[in-house]
Amino acid sequence: MQNKKLRRFSLTGAIFFGLLTVAGSVFGEAVKEAAAKTELDYFTNGLDYLMKGMDHYDNVDYVEAVKWYRKAAELGLAQAQNHLGVMYDNGKGVTENDREAVKWYRKAAEQGLAQAQDHLGLMYDNGKGVTENDREAVKWYRKAAEQGLAQAQDHLGLMYDNGKGVTENDQEAVKWYRKAAEQGLARAQDHLGLMYDNGKGVTENDREAVKWFRKAAEQGQVDAQFNLGEMYRRGEGVTQDYQEAVKWFRKAAEQGLAKAQFNLGLMYEFGIGVTQDDQEAVKWYRKAAEQGHTEAQFNLGLMYDNGKGVTQDDQEAVKWVRKAAEQGLALAQDHLGAMYEFGKGVTEDDQQAVKWVRKAAEQGLALAQDHLGAMYEFGKGVIENDQEAVKWYRKAAELGLAQAQDRLGMMYEFGEGVTEDKQEAVKWYRKAAEQGLAKAQYNLGDMYDYGKGVTKDDQEAVKWFRKAAEQGLARAQFRLGLMYGIGKGVTPDYQKSLKWVRKAAEQGNADAQKILKQLEAR
Repeated sequence: MQNKKLRRFSLTGAIFFGLLTVAGSVFGEAVKEAAAKTELDYFTNGLDYLMKGMDHYDNVDYVEAVKWYRKAAELGLAQAQNHLGVMYDNGKGVTENDREAVKWYRKAAEQGLAQAQDHLGLMYDNGKGVTENDREAVKWYRKAAEQGLAQAQDHLGLMYDNGKGVTENDQEAVKWYRKAAEQGLARAQDHLGLMYDNGKGVTENDREAVKWFRKAAEQGQVDAQFNLGEMYRRGEGVTQDYQEAVKWFRKAAEQGLAKAQFNLGLMYEFGIGVTQDDQEAVKWYRKAAEQGHTEAQFNLGLMYDNGKGVTQDDQEAVKWVRKAAEQGLALAQDHLGAMYEFGKGVTEDDQQAVKWVRKAAEQGLALAQDHLGAMYEFGKGVIENDQEAVKWYRKAAELGLAQAQDRLGMMYEFGEGVTEDKQEAVKWYRKAAEQGLAKAQYNLGDMYDYGKGVTKDDQEAVKWFRKAAEQGLARAQFRLGLMYGIGKGVTPDYQKSLKWVRKAAEQGNADAQKILKQLEAR
């Protein structure tokens, strides 16, 4: 009986397992058929959907493009996933959505599509749709770069160049820029040119810089056009040629590059490489200024201030100078201070003047430091304070500003804000005089004439009076005339005495006018 049950069990088991085997075979075939269908959908329908999406995109029907890209993307087609990411990234055919863009870029990137890997790197680089993460950006750029994608190679070069997500490494930057540049990517060619121009990661080589700038510029790359213009302007790596500089600046300016528009304005204002034309200068300064270029805003303000290329207009001058000043341009801050000081285009306001001059002075602008020193010396907008005046004059003087050196010399000569020290006065007068400042030349001549801080020396006095007189300084002309009249440091010469005294008198020097009457009466 037991054997019978065992046989029945064995027979039942055999039938059961047989059924399983048959079912397994049927199931396996079904799986194969499903897989084949999916593969067919991927290669046939997916590609068809992708092509339809691209056709709609080309016809600027972005909503339909998105529809077909999505169908292909949901079948797993990497290129379609990347395209769908781009649509979300740029808000074409869908509401802009960085997170959705990242989602689709990632799907394509994880399948190894280089373009998507580069796009995903950019999203991490810029913190779009994900938390900014330079290391992740580098990771994805590298994956795409190693597949030979030029844009990713350039991006990876930038990361090495700027030390973002990797240790800064100029040689690695050059390596990746070069790979992309040799594939013809204009942006990388410009970057490689900059490395040669600045000697970063390679030996400085202006000719190589020009070579790469030119390759990119001829493709219309705007930064390279500007850079090539700069090489021609400076005569680096090429023979200096202002007309060629203007040509390349113009190409970049016409593409809207503000710094090129500014440079082109400069070329027109000063007639370098083009016929001088203030109206053209204003036109290009304005284009750059309206883009927020600080130097262009300042220069446009100066054109209005001086009525060059436009009708003179103090209010417009203030408007543009203020824009530049508020962006932190020290020259503009000092100039705006002067406009408040003298009430040009604004209500006169010495406190506002001091505010803006101080901003410029604290940035280290020597002109503003000298200006602020004068505000303290004469108590304009601040309580008169000679020690503060000396402090600011000294800062400007030590930066080599001649007028500040002369003023500091006067403070030492007369003991204002410092202990009187004629030798220090002579030292600073000489520094300014040797730079050609007429007032300082006169002051130094005076020190030699009276033996103040130096051994009295009439010939040296005449020498310095003459230098100042020849620049048209009336009081120096008068003193030189006197030296000729009484024969101090020179042979007496009535005609020369008369000549120099008359020059001073014609400029309104009262002492010279008085002496001239006496000389002419002889």
